[in-house]
Amino acid sequence: MVERYVMSIDQGTTSTRCILFDHGGRLVSVTQREHKQHFPRPGWVEHDAMEIWRNLERIAPEALEHAGATPDQVAALGIANQRETSVLWDRHTGRPVGRAVVWQDTRTDSLVSELNARPDADMVRERCGLPIATYFSASRVRWLLDNTPGLRERAERGDVLFGTMESWLIWNLTGGPGGGLHITDVTNASRTLLMNLTTLAWDDDLLAFFGVPRAMLPEIRPSTETYARASRVLPGVRIAAALGDQQAALFGQTCFAPGEAKCTYGTGSFLLLNTGTEPVRSTHGLLTTVGYQIADEPAVYALEGSIAITGALVQWFRDGLGLIASAPEIETLARTVEDNGGCYIVPAFSGLFAPYWRSEARGIIVGLTSYITKGHLARAVLEATGWQTREVVDAMNADSGLALKALKVDGGMTADNLLMQFISDVLDVPVIRPMAAETVSLGAAYAAGLAVGYWADLEGLRRNWHRAAQWLPGMDPVRRDTEYDNWRRAVERTFDWIKPGGR
Repeated sequence: MVERYVMSIDQGTTSTRCILFDHGGRLVSVTQREHKQHFPRPGWVEHDAMEIWRNLERIAPEALEHAGATPDQVAALGIANQRETSVLWDRHTGRPVGRAVVWQDTRTDSLVSELNARPDADMVRERCGLPIATYFSASRVRWLLDNTPGLRERAERGDVLFGTMESWLIWNLTGGPGGGLHITDVTNASRTLLMNLTTLAWDDDLLAFFGVPRAMLPEIRPSTETYARASRVLPGVRIAAALGDQQAALFGQTCFAPGEAKCTYGTGSFLLLNTGTEPVRSTHGLLTTVGYQIADEPAVYALEGSIAITGALVQWFRDGLGLIASAPEIETLARTVEDNGGCYIVPAFSGLFAPYWRSEARGIIVGLTSYITKGHLARAVLEATGWQTREVVDAMNADSGLALKALKVDGGMTADNLLMQFISDVLDVPVIRPMAAETVSLGAAYAAGLAVGYWADLEGLRRNWHRAAQWLPGMDPVRRDTEYDNWRRAVERTFDWIKPGGR
């Protein structure tokens, strides 16, 4: 009998990966290519969408070749993608009108301030569950329409299309200018500021508020559904799932019940809590977002806490300060001391995300004395990730009324045992890492396989999930409370650093 697989494309911020999984959820082959990061001005971050498409053209056949497989052995293809990154392209030529504007980009800062000052600004969060911030797609699309001559007219005619990266890849895979399918899924649409969370449709009032023409928008579809068959690169393969990367990780961690949560620890960190089939409106600085939607079933919603700087702080400690030669060395250095020595580092390098949403904040180191060594600084770097996680979990518990009982974790930073133990200590819940490290890719594969019957149901996916490691809390409660209070006082000192119109 010929082996069949599910293929996952993980189009991330720094690279694109293509992975084949078997029925047990095991990785069979993986290929990966990085793409260039463009920084044309301070605060601007861009990607070349054509470079990303060309990378996919190369790595997808390579993944099959490494497994000794052919396209007809691929039961389905699922795509996970960096969310919010926005690409505009010409429907007729297939060429982007410029580089894709990345989720980290802050060029829309002044536009966001103007929009937030409007008397009808509160309507935005009520409709879509998100604050008006540089993080999301709508302000980027508006900026491009305002600053590219003739672009708005072309967009209103339907000659220019908008999409996040999964839309761009699906359009190209299904024919591009020769009849490509222009779609997005509910999870990615829920990150644009343009989709109504209740109706799961583009909202006319939101489109008017941001000045985005409906003609350029993709059709919104469920996360798990056979959309079409690929006509390019993987001819005949069913494209059967699309999810934003963090929602894909939620799916890959099999967080299918309300109250189950995962946190992905990478450059930044993203904590998602399944809240069930009704959206929970946050009053504590979190994002209300779509977790996933399986075919025509009701959508499952999530609360999300987005932390801008976690792994990036370790990179700064390595590259900016030169205190370690490689990221794993930070754990060894941090273990040379018993505690942080009273030192706290708040990494508000470009403002604070959840639960504060303070774009004017900037990073600080507080509590410095002559006693502090680089070991204390290393420990403070790791503890910053733990305390930021605690702030998000506290907000989630308050919003949802669901007390977190355990946290499933994934991402590169989970290899740091000291950090994982610290997170368990400050949350006072078990922290659990699965056997499968590639949870984003696995989630996209699970969603696609589910759509075509490769996996029968959610319980079958749960049976594929296996624990690799667990950390249990052991910190004295008095110490936990004292240090958390110190952390929060440190955070307050980051506020109001950048004055309006200043630097």
